[in-house]
Amino acid sequence: MNAVKKANYLDGAVAALEQAGLQVAPFRAPTGIPDGFADAWLRIGRGRNGVRYLVEVKCAVTASTVGGLVAQLRDRAAKAGLSTLLVTPYLTPPVAEALRAQGQQFADAAGNAFLTGPAHYVYIAGQRPKERGLPAHGGGALTANGLKILFALLCNPALALAPQRTLAAAAHVALGAVPAVLKALQGEGHVVIIQGNRRFRGTKRLLDEWAQGYARRLRPKTLHATYVAERFDTWRDWPLDPNETRWGGEPAAALLTDHLRPGVLTLYADRLPPRLLVEQRLKREEHVDAQRYVEVRRPFWGTLQVEQPRADVVPMVLVYADLLATGDGRCLETAQLLYEAHLARLLPAA
Repeated sequence: MNAVKKANYLDGAVAALEQAGLQVAPFRAPTGIPDGFADAWLRIGRGRNGVRYLVEVKCAVTASTVGGLVAQLRDRAAKAGLSTLLVTPYLTPPVAEALRAQGQQFADAAGNAFLTGPAHYVYIAGQRPKERGLPAHGGGALTANGLKILFALLCNPALALAPQRTLAAAAHVALGAVPAVLKALQGEGHVVIIQGNRRFRGTKRLLDEWAQGYARRLRPKTLHATYVAERFDTWRDWPLDPNETRWGGEPAAALLTDHLRPGVLTLYADRLPPRLLVEQRLKREEHVDAQRYVEVRRPFWGTLQVEQPRADVVPMVLVYADLLATGDGRCLETAQLLYEAHLARLLPAA
């Protein structure tokens, strides 16, 4: 998103907050915080009881990206020692409620807001945008091909050193898509050239950005089928061949952290083995309840090789992202545990 659009969205949100009776004023970034860490620094409130916020501007927020966004902003809050404020052009009522449920404060240009402070509590939802339509999403590394290539690099940073043909095969994209994505990543500082060799610099912030892009663009396309299972609670005993079927999402996280009781069983496979369908009495059902069903998703990557603590789960970057995409508090908590235990070494907080 370019600086002009960010400024316009920010101006619209500030005007809406002022119309709600709050005083809004900028302040300087805290000492030691690098340039570009926030889109703005605002003090919001009434009189001397204002709250200082680190402000992040997003062009759009959907139900599937709430989890990734909240995880990202919590990291930023911890780094700056301040509350975070999400600013965006427009939030639908369900998304606004999902953000409020996670304690994430926000303001949009349509007048919807959730803010808490010593002398104020504001929650406004249901205001309609003044202009029809939402802004388009950006390109670069967050296109469909870009997300696949970035996924491969997040899972295996050493692929940055490999020939572009190898990276394309790992990401399951055409060779011609690789140069533009690498150029975009280099322009954003995520890929650097050292003595003629590419190096990938992954961070948790980039991981969360990828998780949001994945939830918005790739994840909806991966869903193949949903099933109800008579033997749902015996899922740990289901015999999976990792060469054709692997756990993702909540069951994968449960196996890796032992911290979560799955409500949805996610399997990644091009097709479920007939034996599994019969033995576990899986019945295909399009209209499933919110919990206790099986979803089958198609893998979107190629010849990606990743060292894993278990062979029967998908890459941990994907497990993390699928947990965030649920927007569920218990899944967000488990995603953080998974990150700390398995991903922090390769993708440090920045």
